[in-house]
Amino acid sequence: MPNKIAKRSLRILVAGGGVAGQALAFWLTRGGHEVTVVERFPALRTSGAQVDLRGQGIDAVARMGLLEEVRGQLVDEAGVAFVDSRGKPKATIMANTSGKGRQTLTSEYEIMRGDLVRILHEATKGDAEYVFGKSADGFDQDADRVTAHFSDGTSGDFDLLIGADGQGSRTRRALLPEGFDPYWRVGIHMAYWFVPRIASDTNIRDTYMVPGGRQIMRRSHNATETQAYFVVREESAEASAIHRAPVGEQQKFWAGRFRDAGWQTERFIEGMKDSPFFYSQEVVQVRSDSWSKGRVVLAGDAAHCASPYSGMGISGGLVGAYVLAGEINRAPDDLPAALANYERVLRPFVDEIQGEVNPRILRVGMPLTKHAISAFQNATALACFLRIPDLVARLSKEDRGGDWQLPAYADAA
Repeated sequence: MPNKIAKRSLRILVAGGGVAGQALAFWLTRGGHEVTVVERFPALRTSGAQVDLRGQGIDAVARMGLLEEVRGQLVDEAGVAFVDSRGKPKATIMANTSGKGRQTLTSEYEIMRGDLVRILHEATKGDAEYVFGKSADGFDQDADRVTAHFSDGTSGDFDLLIGADGQGSRTRRALLPEGFDPYWRVGIHMAYWFVPRIASDTNIRDTYMVPGGRQIMRRSHNATETQAYFVVREESAEASAIHRAPVGEQQKFWAGRFRDAGWQTERFIEGMKDSPFFYSQEVVQVRSDSWSKGRVVLAGDAAHCASPYSGMGISGGLVGAYVLAGEINRAPDDLPAALANYERVLRPFVDEIQGEVNPRILRVGMPLTKHAISAFQNATALACFLRIPDLVARLSKEDRGGDWQLPAYADAA
């Protein structure tokens, strides 16, 4: 028999140590590559709110052999209630825990972002090199290599640079044509932070609608902490700019938008100043016609952020990392073909999950008037009485990623 030709081992730089970046490190090191992950934060970034896994994202974690670790860190969130100004539930949609069909507004795989990041880091830290407090701020490339320029003034040569540096990706800015706007906006903004948990905070996520296209959510992830979310429909320069302002100005903006909202608003506003973190963002999708150029490629939110309302943000990052690494591992000697296959294979899935976000439907869930809020709550209450959400979820043949299936790669479990 002829000798098997050894595949080339690549030197790969991953910019960004979040979920997608660490998932890439997992699969690429198993392909025999030398992987360096640079993360601009000084330590592993374990802050952030609750995230979930759905559909193909669950499959991707299972193929990593990490599903039991994830199950061990799940948040107990039994369902979602729509409440009035006294906190009384008007309608409640429970999670679909049947193991069949489609997840509802809450998934049976709810987990804190920090816990998922820690699980991925434990699985990769022995094989990949992690460099914290450092970012790739630019690059040059030719046919043979890509040279990354780092925030500390140093440079390094690699076979491939992967930008997994999130929705605001610096790698994408340098990769795409100057002046290109990758953001598809839906006219919604949100902020979230932690407050101390109180006795009335249950394992049901509360959603409170406020006239003016505003919404407040409360969900509790452990015995001492509760997450508070403010969400608003607004298309203004001020709202779009506030997310780049200092945190104090962000908090002032959000307090001003919600001061008159009622329910537990004062509790949440008061809790802003003592929260261990505060995050404000515009709800957008990242869309571009290409995810790579030469020896530089984008992954996760940097390539195809689907927005929180897709329900597939984390799952999309995990799936994208699996496909990108799988194609690289399959053809390390032909990177142009590997990167072209990455886009060809993954694009239908990305189109599916991004297509789940319909601004018109989102606006229905964020009514402008008291009458519209009452109509929404009454309709939802009737649907819940008739068990329609439960039946639709259980009988659905597909989750939010459609019928797209994870491809099989040699390095996957």
